[in-house]
Amino acid sequence: MSVVKSSLSEADLKVVGDALQGALVDLVDLSLVAKQVHWNVVGPRFRSVHLQLDEVVDTARLHSDTVAERAAALGVTPDGRAATVASTSAIGKVPTGWIKDGDAVRILVDALGAVIARMRERIEATGDPDPISQDVLIGLTGDLEKHAWMFQAETA
Repeated sequence: MSVVKSSLSEADLKVVGDALQGALVDLVDLSLVAKQVHWNVVGPRFRSVHLQLDEVVDTARLHSDTVAERAAALGVTPDGRAATVASTSAIGKVPTGWIKDGDAVRILVDALGAVIARMRERIEATGDPDPISQDVLIGLTGDLEKHAWMFQAETA
């Protein structure tokens, strides 16, 4: 049952819906991973990494809401449930316990890299069927790439 009717064809809606759902899952997981690392980071750069992680959380949460609402506007029901996120996210597992600041940075570089790679695929896939959704994905990917740059700079 779809309460909201899309102006997209069924084929285009499938492509765009899959892209938005995948983006939602990756953003929800990115926010959870960044918060988990935020709570457990230790080391000489604790404060700067701790604060930087919250910036990633804020970005991921802001964009996850935008992506979910875009999906809903097209008649696609967004699914951000824990089981869905756990089974379909691109992000690897986060270790338990305290996380050294250097390891925290590497975890975020890897997580952001995985999410950005998938976002770029989604940008490519949504260009023809829905430039509006593509624009949403372009904007959020730009923000994620800025975070990736800043974390990568810490490993130099």
